[in-house]
Amino acid sequence: MEKTFTTLNQLEAAGLVTRYAIGGAFALSFYTEPIVTFDVDVFVFVPNADSPLVSLAPIYDYLRDRGCPEQREHVVIAGTPVQFIAAFNPLVEEGVREALDKMFKAVRVRVLRLEHLAAIMLKTGRAKDNARLAQVIEVTKLDELFFRGILERHALTAAWTKFQERFL
Repeated sequence: MEKTFTTLNQLEAAGLVTRYAIGGAFALSFYTEPIVTFDVDVFVFVPNADSPLVSLAPIYDYLRDRGCPEQREHVVIAGTPVQFIAAFNPLVEEGVREALDKMFKAVRVRVLRLEHLAAIMLKTGRAKDNARLAQVIEVTKLDELFFRGILERHALTAAWTKFQERFL
């Protein structure tokens, strides 16, 4: 995994992404018990992303030239399937901007804050997201004030109330 994260840092240093942050189930492992997942989701800002159509081709080309094969929607970096996702809405964009630097062994990696992960799971609302969010609430402590601010900024307060009534 260190080589995977080193490669992400190299993508940023090379200017192929202007900022990245680990999201999804793998990101939760920085805050709670690991959740079974087979890939790493990486949210990215790419240069010149002013167009509604954002191309990740430069990232794929760079990695292909370094021996990283493509496998459906993933690029396999050092044996780890990685899915690159352009930051696609204001919530994810905020999450990437405010992501925290964490250490994975000796490698720095940027990870979405727990509160942004929780808000994204709430917004997505899939059954597996609801189950994960309930687990996160049970075993971790969100920064309540920070989380409420996210919910308010992204019109998720009613969804949070409904989630609490249903799952907590």
